[in-house]
Amino acid sequence: MTVSIVLLILISIWVGFYQLVKQQGRILLRLDELERSLRASHGSFGQEEDAVDGLAPGTLFPDFELPDVAGRNRGLAEFRGKRLLLIHWNFDCGFCEAISGELARLESDIEKQNARIVLLAFGDAAFNRRQAASHGLKSPILLVNENLIPEPFKHQGTPVAYFLDEHLNVAAAFASGADQVLALARQVADSGVEPDAAKPERGRLKSERSLSESRIERNGLRAGTRAPTFRLPDLHGHSVSLEDYRGQRVLLVFSDPHCGPCDELAPHLARLHREREEGLALILVGRGDKEENRQKAEKFGFEFPVVVQDGWRLSKEYGIFATPVAFLIGENGVISRDVAVGKDAILALALAAEAAKMEESSVQ
Repeated sequence: MTVSIVLLILISIWVGFYQLVKQQGRILLRLDELERSLRASHGSFGQEEDAVDGLAPGTLFPDFELPDVAGRNRGLAEFRGKRLLLIHWNFDCGFCEAISGELARLESDIEKQNARIVLLAFGDAAFNRRQAASHGLKSPILLVNENLIPEPFKHQGTPVAYFLDEHLNVAAAFASGADQVLALARQVADSGVEPDAAKPERGRLKSERSLSESRIERNGLRAGTRAPTFRLPDLHGHSVSLEDYRGQRVLLVFSDPHCGPCDELAPHLARLHREREEGLALILVGRGDKEENRQKAEKFGFEFPVVVQDGWRLSKEYGIFATPVAFLIGENGVISRDVAVGKDAILALALAAEAAKMEESSVQ
């Protein structure tokens, strides 16, 4: 072998090595930038999540009047004489949907305790009637919107709840979030509440059942968990199954056509798909209306599969109800990294997957 040929081989190896290092450096720089962004956003998020105590037990709940799903205005005073589990509600909220079936099963036991559930729900009458029927809920539903909502529920998410005594005084600590609302409903159904439970020093309902029994997974399935399989229709009527991607890594993204951060992520997803390295597939799981999802896909030029889940059903299996979120699923069908929440975290997850693949290739 001549010296010139050896030199050419060495130069080729060096150029390839240089390109690999350069690309790795680019990925690491982008990861550092995303990490700084995530730290900044996490800090501000933590400041916004201060606990809300709500009205103190013993406080008279402010009167209000709201339309029900039949179009009749109903005031709080109408329910005097019964104890009320008053729940701020939205059937389009994943956490509400997660506990709706259990609430429906508790309704009759709650009625036996001279109490009843009243839902203060977002959405129009027809939507709430359909959703209530599908979950078997028979409780009264009063309609609210951002401009028509009782003061104690303003600036609150869903679901949250107050339990009121026969005189419409707050009879228990404010329940914030699906776990606490469901635990409160179980306590009412199990034990009933004596009138003196409204005293401020009591504040809690009698029950031996711990809150952990109603624990709802909300932080996403952990790395090392086998990814729940699914078969869902895409926007063109074809069936897409996770099993079809066995042997490939999959970036599974959960999105919503009405989610602002999802729109911010969308062009990056289109770019990731165009520039993806071999072996990484991208699937987007939308929710809601199929036509709205189709319009979003066309707007952002999605060329990867977009499937539509029923409500939050698949999100519930993956243990998280936020959007946008993403899971990286390995070739063996196991979740390889913890859930990424938000645009920056999802992009960081995709870049980390790319860097890991490049490292594997360089070792081989």
